[in-house]
Amino acid sequence: MRDSLKYSIRHRIMLIFLGILAAVLFSVWAVNNWWLEQYYIDEKSKEMEEAYQDIDRAVMEKTGNGESIGNVIAEELQKEWELWSKTAERGPEDDTSGEEGSFGEQDGAGTEEGLEGREQDGGMPGRRPFREEESRRRTRRGEKEPGEYTLLGTIRDYSDKNNINMVLIDSNTGATILGAGRDSDYLVQKVQRYVLGIGGKHATILKEHENYVVETNYDSRSGSSYMESWGFLSDNRTLFIMSMPLASIRESVMLTNRFTTYVGLMTLVIGSILMYFVTNQVTKPLMRLAVLSERMSELDFDAKYEGNSRDEIGVLGRSMNTLSDKLKETIGALQKANCRLQHDIEEKIQIDEMRKEFIANVSHELKTPIALIQGYAEGLSEGMCEDKESRDYYCDVIMDEAGKMNKMVKQLLTLSALEFGGDTLTFERFDIHELIGDLLNSSRILIEQKEAQVIFEPDGPLYVTADEFKIEEVVTNYLTNALNHLGGDRVIRIRTEYSRNQVKVRVYNTGNPIPPEDLPNLWTKFYKVDKARTRSYGGSGIGLSIVKAVMDAHRQNCGVDNVEGGVEFWFTLERFPEEGPDPIS
Repeated sequence: MRDSLKYSIRHRIMLIFLGILAAVLFSVWAVNNWWLEQYYIDEKSKEMEEAYQDIDRAVMEKTGNGESIGNVIAEELQKEWELWSKTAERGPEDDTSGEEGSFGEQDGAGTEEGLEGREQDGGMPGRRPFREEESRRRTRRGEKEPGEYTLLGTIRDYSDKNNINMVLIDSNTGATILGAGRDSDYLVQKVQRYVLGIGGKHATILKEHENYVVETNYDSRSGSSYMESWGFLSDNRTLFIMSMPLASIRESVMLTNRFTTYVGLMTLVIGSILMYFVTNQVTKPLMRLAVLSERMSELDFDAKYEGNSRDEIGVLGRSMNTLSDKLKETIGALQKANCRLQHDIEEKIQIDEMRKEFIANVSHELKTPIALIQGYAEGLSEGMCEDKESRDYYCDVIMDEAGKMNKMVKQLLTLSALEFGGDTLTFERFDIHELIGDLLNSSRILIEQKEAQVIFEPDGPLYVTADEFKIEEVVTNYLTNALNHLGGDRVIRIRTEYSRNQVKVRVYNTGNPIPPEDLPNLWTKFYKVDKARTRSYGGSGIGLSIVKAVMDAHRQNCGVDNVEGGVEFWFTLERFPEEGPDPIS
């Protein structure tokens, strides 16, 4: 069970988690690999459209009074030069950042033509020192109102932030208004070819508007692909081209995929370690519950769940404790009922066996006297005994056998009443010595006939608590049994032993010992050690069974021992409580 739990829960959870994590990471990698580049291209396309709109708006604002774009750019360059000159004279400590902010926020991206114009207008040595100084005071373009932008600043902003090279051309004169450094001449020629419909055979149009288009194009000169936007501004005079290399996009996609791969592998490793410990914390209580269930299956209901958690495992553990208690109680009740049922079945079997044995024994015991009575009765009826002496003999035999049957029937009725609780005992106080003495006096004639010597020497009254009539029957059976089995010196000795709570009566007779194998069966109904001798004195084998039944009803003991010179039968009784010291037996 432990292995099945281990592999079916813990490992399954880990495999599911790692499978989901791997699927998510693979999905991210696949999305990056197949759609990220296109997403970048779409975003850059939107940036170019936004750049066109901002630059076009700035152009229209600056040229609204009829001034040309070239003059506007020249004036803005002159103002930047003057601002840079003042800043250089004051030094950094006097810098008034924020003044003339519309110029200061731009990062220069000038042209060779613009530089020449600035040198002619004001002798400006160049724009790089100005750009280095201004880069420290540049602010985000969105923090100002649209009217505060400069045209040159807007162009520089897109050039620096979005890596867009831009060239402006006066379509009337063909002069370059604003260049893009070393690529200015190439871009000028390219846009002129586009306008004339020459080239662009590798172009893929992304967005097409009324005045301009956004497209991707392959540059055979550099062997690279570019995103380009070209067309006319809203003044219908200024031709422009914006160019952005796509190599940076593809490099970004490649780096992103590589980074995602590394992060994914690291996540898998760390996730596996974390899930190992997490699932261990989950499966530990499950393993304890598994062990608990195994012990319960072996009927060990002392095993209990000892956790205090309030989650589902805690609820299950407490439910198993309740189940264990109820099973313990129910199985205990079933065991008791099973024991009672087993006892009843055994008792029924025993009763059936006793009934069968009883019928067989009664049939056997009655067969001989009935046959004798029938035979002698037929002899009388047929006149076989004509003389009085023979008739008297026949009648004596019939009467003797009838008496034996009557005695046996009475004994069987007494035994049956004792065994099945039909004869209620009457407990009373009486002197056991007096009872034995009276019984010996009434049996004096029988004792003399047997030529027996009976020794009984009581030392005063000895009171017991029992049914006097039933105990008299026990003593009578013991005395009769002793008289019928006398031998040797023909001595019968009756004596009593007693302690504070109990009296023991012993009846000894001289004669042959009882075979050891017969001792346990003496108390069985109709059992006879010497059947021929028993028949001679009219014994039926029921007397000792009555003794055993009487003593069992009194909850006392009885027994027999082979002793030197003969056999001794005994039984015990409850002594009547008396004051005084405990006598010595």
